[in-house]
Amino acid sequence: MVVANAQTTEQGRLAQAFVQFSVDSGVLRFGEFKTKAGRLSPYFFNAGLFDDGAKLGRLAQFYANALIASGIEFDMLFGPAYKGIVLGAAVAIELARLGRNVPFAYNRKEAKDHGEGGTLVGAPLVGRVLIVDDVMSAGTAVRESMAIIRAAGATPHAVAIALDRQEKATEAGLDVNHSAVQYVREQLGLQVCAIATLADLLHYLSHSGHEGVGAHHDRVLAYRRRYGVD
Repeated sequence: MVVANAQTTEQGRLAQAFVQFSVDSGVLRFGEFKTKAGRLSPYFFNAGLFDDGAKLGRLAQFYANALIASGIEFDMLFGPAYKGIVLGAAVAIELARLGRNVPFAYNRKEAKDHGEGGTLVGAPLVGRVLIVDDVMSAGTAVRESMAIIRAAGATPHAVAIALDRQEKATEAGLDVNHSAVQYVREQLGLQVCAIATLADLLHYLSHSGHEGVGAHHDRVLAYRRRYGVD
């Protein structure tokens, strides 16, 4: 597989800055990690480690800037439980700071049987809804969010994620020839905005001045050659 060069556009520079930020924050780590698909990955991205106000605020800036650069139009944000709740709220705040104030809603895992009841919290789901999450592994969470959005009478329109791993998804334990992002775009018909991709990570590793970080490039590249998609 030929690895595409990272973009030289503003989106590409944003992606490189995000990868650097993720490494510095300890969110993007290198070693040997077992993925949900049972693969041994040489890197691991854990958005739960954006765990203080400064990191979360910076993360929201990356999401908001990536969305603006993407040109994707939307009417409101939806944060699926659980990580998406925090991410969606933070992105809504940052977009408002940048002059783009949009409604925000999220769901509960279990319906509330008192007070306002139900599983939805926040603004009513209307118009074109953008789902905010951290990563996609199989598209399952997106399908669940789409069902919630459609049941409320709104339109699932796009998804924003932090990292596109650009690797084959799995169905019934078997690899398929598309990634989760490709599946969401091509089969579910949603636009996808990713702050960074695996190609961006490889570009960073091949140009990194951080002592020891660049040494992980060959293992990450080998992983992509085995499990990656174009």
